[in-house]
Amino acid sequence: MTPAIAFRNLTLGYDRLPAVQNLETQIVEGSLTAVVGPNGAGKSTLLKGMTGSLVPLEGQIKISGFRSKDIAYLPQQSEIDRTFPITVFDLVAMGLWHEIGSFWGLNRAQRLRAEKAIAAVGLTGLEDRPIGSLSGGQTQRVLFARLLLQDARLFLLDEPFTAIDARTMADLIEVVRNWHSEGRTVLAVLHDHETVNTYFPQTLMLAREMVAHGPTEQVLTS
Repeated sequence: MTPAIAFRNLTLGYDRLPAVQNLETQIVEGSLTAVVGPNGAGKSTLLKGMTGSLVPLEGQIKISGFRSKDIAYLPQQSEIDRTFPITVFDLVAMGLWHEIGSFWGLNRAQRLRAEKAIAAVGLTGLEDRPIGSLSGGQTQRVLFARLLLQDARLFLLDEPFTAIDARTMADLIEVVRNWHSEGRTVLAVLHDHETVNTYFPQTLMLAREMVAHGPTEQVLTS
């Protein structure tokens, strides 16, 4: 049971105001972990710290054996500018940025991979649609297709199933379960405890400080 991520006396925050305090635990490689807690508990802050976009106020996050291209991050939908003039295909193809760099230009094999990712999330035929015309569920499918192209070893998902229909949620949960079956490490910020109980074997509960971390049936108790 190799630790993929170790939090060592970690404190994260904004303007010196802590949002996560004194976190001391580790995430095992290949685990499927839900991050739960009340609003303002520091869940999204923790993911941002893991991406490197937020520098710890104290302590450290040690991510073992992962390069930057091995980490894929799904932000909340509210952080996506849906007015930006970009098509479904182009947004999905951004998942290849480690390969194609800033100058773009896809070869035939890369275009086929993008088309396959779009098909995998059920959006074939919408490749040329502007993202601003999509529903919330369709937008989330596009973002998952982009993650598929990243072929990462560590996935950080911030509220991946919020404000989507039941069919979309079922399809995207299946994508997450496939990642887990392939030995990839997944952390997802979630609010629905029923979803956590059903699909996520491990749970980290935060309320700024860690409340509990371990098997879900031992964490989500009365």
